[in-house]
Amino acid sequence: MKLAALQLSTLPMSEAKLDYYFRICENKGVELILLSEYALNSFFKELENMPALMIKEQTNHKISVLKSLCKKYNLTVIAPIVLVKSGKLIKSTAKFSPKSIHYYNQQFLINFKHWNEEKFFDNVIETYKLPVFTLGKIKFAIVSGFEAHFDAVWQEAMRKNIDIVLMPSSSTFDSSLRWQELLKTRSFLNSMYILRANRVGNYTDKDMSWKFYGHSKLVNPYGEIELSLGHKEEILLCDIEKSQVIDAKKLWGWRKDLAKRDMI
Repeated sequence: MKLAALQLSTLPMSEAKLDYYFRICENKGVELILLSEYALNSFFKELENMPALMIKEQTNHKISVLKSLCKKYNLTVIAPIVLVKSGKLIKSTAKFSPKSIHYYNQQFLINFKHWNEEKFFDNVIETYKLPVFTLGKIKFAIVSGFEAHFDAVWQEAMRKNIDIVLMPSSSTFDSSLRWQELLKTRSFLNSMYILRANRVGNYTDKDMSWKFYGHSKLVNPYGEIELSLGHKEEILLCDIEKSQVIDAKKLWGWRKDLAKRDMI
């Protein structure tokens, strides 16, 4: 299966840029596109100062654009999005297909002093449930960048026999090398692909400057980086082979050893 990751800053209201990239994907035979975090909506620090009605207008417009483009190009798109329901703000990820939209609300949210999504958004804190869907014969899971830090997430991914984790993120500051090692380790120990789409662009407030470095990448089930982008707006096109997942499982046997102990 051919996939694509778009590393973007916040998209303008015009659909022209997405249409351009989607047309490329159609020509290349891509079936699924992953968008980086805060591509459809403004970055979190900007949202903090925006009225809920303005956020809702931004969200509704982007939903309309994605619905139209998915039908036009027959694509499935995974895109983080901020939903506004009865005045409450929900951080979610949307799965757009030519015929439907499904939403998966994020379950772990950043709660640092300088970046507190958990306090700002109205997501319900409850028992973790991994978002899973199947396309063709490939089994996908959606894991946000922050959620990638928690062992419980990967235990669920192994338990549900996931082939590829789709990871939209908005990582910044000096974390690129740490992220590279984290993704390599998680993919190797779980015998699965990870496709990460990380944000690009800059945001500056009175306290600090946020530079989103991109470096979106595909990591294979052996923990090897197959493809990686730079620090500017780009598209990553890649091929996923389920046979590689099957071979990695057989070679290392992590899942089999856990199953013997009734741990998955």
